[in-house]
Amino acid sequence: MINVYLDDVRPCPRGFVAARSAEECLLLLEASEVNFLSLDFELGLGEPNGLSVVHGIIAKGKYPREIFVHSSSLMGRAQMVHSLRAANPQGVVIHDGPMPPHILEAAAIGDSRNA
Repeated sequence: MINVYLDDVRPCPRGFVAARSAEECLLLLEASEVNFLSLDFELGLGEPNGLSVVHGIIAKGKYPREIFVHSSSLMGRAQMVHSLRAANPQGVVIHDGPMPPHILEAAAIGDSRNA
């Protein structure tokens, strides 16, 4: 099980696999079981954004255990959170905001049980 951090600019936290594009993120989600997923909205001018990833997740029905939307784009973050919550995935926790320190610390040491 892996943790995925989607962002084209910010550094990837320890214990996470970096996805720098929507396509890369969707490929990771398809290939692996994902525990924590943290999403950004803006991924570069003219590039598919985080909402594209959300739509891909919903279409395939392949959800991580927990999703955090860390984007500083208020409108983009709201759209992603709304779409995810409207899909109402069974057993998936959706957070409107960045990961708290205890999640980052647990991921860094590879301990998802205490997150």
